[in-house]
Amino acid sequence: YPLTYGLILIPCWCSLVCISRIYMGMHSILDVIAGFLYTILILVIFYPFVDLIDNFNQTHRYAPLIIIGLHLALGIFSFTLDTWSTSRGDTAEILGSGAGIACGSHFTYKMGLLLDPPLDILPLARHPISVTLFGKAILRIFIGMLFVLVVRDIMKRITIPLACKIFNIPCDDIRKARQHMEVELPYRYITYGMVGFSITFLVPYIFFFIGIS
Repeated sequence: YPLTYGLILIPCWCSLVCISRIYMGMHSILDVIAGFLYTILILVIFYPFVDLIDNFNQTHRYAPLIIIGLHLALGIFSFTLDTWSTSRGDTAEILGSGAGIACGSHFTYKMGLLLDPPLDILPLARHPISVTLFGKAILRIFIGMLFVLVVRDIMKRITIPLACKIFNIPCDDIRKARQHMEVELPYRYITYGMVGFSITFLVPYIFFFIGIS
């Protein structure tokens, strides 16, 4: 698709996310500005190494173990709050999702579901929009969203009671139990790790299996 579409979509999407956080009272304007500047800093530092990191995640034999270990290590050094905070849960979700997405891309590549196109067919031509193509797109969205929601619900039902049992925390009130760090962090990390893994591996594999990839 033309680069112009991306240049229009990116600021619109970012603006909607930032405005929604301010509207919901989750962040202040200064938080959004600081986050934007921090994002620019991260891009400047890591952009030259994107291809190297991506290639490592997909091809290295021990990439999944290193990915999970790195994200867990980042979590250990990040989770210093003893009291409940939304930022603590958000951090666990981000780390878990990142680990799941990276591991999923590794297995997707290893199974041949994510191969680079030959250079002689680049740039890729856009397929004309047809009823069949539109139907496949709607079906993929429906199946993908349904599967991810089911995975999230299953993992939530498993991880919260299990964490409560391991750390001897009453789980009669799920909302209150989730405010304990010992419950919230593994619940969010594992649950959203599986969500990320599903998005980049399980869902594409289902599409490939039923012939709508």
